[in-house]
Amino acid sequence: MSTIAHTLRAWAVQDVIVDRRVRTAVGVIAFAVATVFGAQIAVPVPFTPVPITLQTLLAILAGVVLGPRAGAASMALYIGAGALGAPVFSNGGAGLPWLLGPTGGYLLAFPASAFVAGWIARRRGSMLRTFAGLTAGVLVQYAGGLAQLAALTGEPLGVVLAMGAVPFLFGDAVKIVTAAWLARGMRATSFGDL
Repeated sequence: MSTIAHTLRAWAVQDVIVDRRVRTAVGVIAFAVATVFGAQIAVPVPFTPVPITLQTLLAILAGVVLGPRAGAASMALYIGAGALGAPVFSNGGAGLPWLLGPTGGYLLAFPASAFVAGWIARRRGSMLRTFAGLTAGVLVQYAGGLAQLAALTGEPLGVVLAMGAVPFLFGDAVKIVTAAWLARGMRATSFGDL
């Protein structure tokens, strides 16, 4: 019985795609597509135009798993598809007007967020580096989102923080912990950076 289990385990972790560049390209596309699905799980928050989605989790996870450049490329692919009119943003949103709207700053920060998360975490970094990278990636998203939200609403910083950051702090902390746990199992030798 243990021989069968050992053989099945060996087959399960066997590389299907041997070339590192192809494997990375597949990872870039896979994270972009996963972010599309993560955007469709959108929970509206009554007093803010910013919904709760899984995009934050996927953007930082892409950077840590794929590495800084490939993670940023996956998020740029996602943003580019939406900018060209594909309904990939939350609730099927698409186009340049969506990126110029109240949630656009968060979206436009995704490539930088993935890059920062991956750069700080480094693929073989310690768990502390991974948490630091994931946290920094979320902070980059907040910086982009809050800046655009402030510019569009003209509200003072306290109001903008109450609309665009405070309601999401606990959920983003959970996403960081979840991303660290997922990254631990995904990144060992699965992908290489572009």
